[in-house]
Amino acid sequence: LGTRMATLKFEPDLLLKAQGIKLVFLDVDGVLTDGGLFFSEHGESLKRFNTLDGHGLKLLIRAGITPVVITGRDSAALRFRLGALGITQAYFGVEDKASTSQTTLDALGLSWSQAAAMGDDWPDLPMLKRAALACAPPNAHAEVLAVADHVTSCGGGHGAVRELCDLLLLASGRYQALLDGQGQHI
Repeated sequence: LGTRMATLKFEPDLLLKAQGIKLVFLDVDGVLTDGGLFFSEHGESLKRFNTLDGHGLKLLIRAGITPVVITGRDSAALRFRLGALGITQAYFGVEDKASTSQTTLDALGLSWSQAAAMGDDWPDLPMLKRAALACAPPNAHAEVLAVADHVTSCGGGHGAVRELCDLLLLASGRYQALLDGQGQHI
């Protein structure tokens, strides 16, 4: 097939800010989903996920960047999706995201200077304000958009997480090898 150069471009200052990231904290509703809530007649929560986001998360894991999901909700659908993606760091029903994220960093021997975060509403602000790189989808609340270093072009549940994954992979220098199909050896 031959090597094909990556076509993605991010601002140089954003790429610098994203260098050295080893972990990314993610909210679910409004970030990995569009924020809509669907319930079956039995009260079961149903969620719609984007396959672009899923593949981006798999690429992050392959590149050695740990995705950590911290969400205020819990559902069988979410647990199933995260399991299928190989995400092992996930916390459900969390009200205090600041404490959970700090505990996670401590357990992994990492600091906030090595962390990125993506959220869309007030409960995510403590993570976003501490992270070296704060991202938000364009559908985020105004207070979140005000602290974001990067607002994705895609909305939550529509590729926003993939855009963050691509940014982190480019900044880490691993994007091209993954694109060339050499990612399993990175």
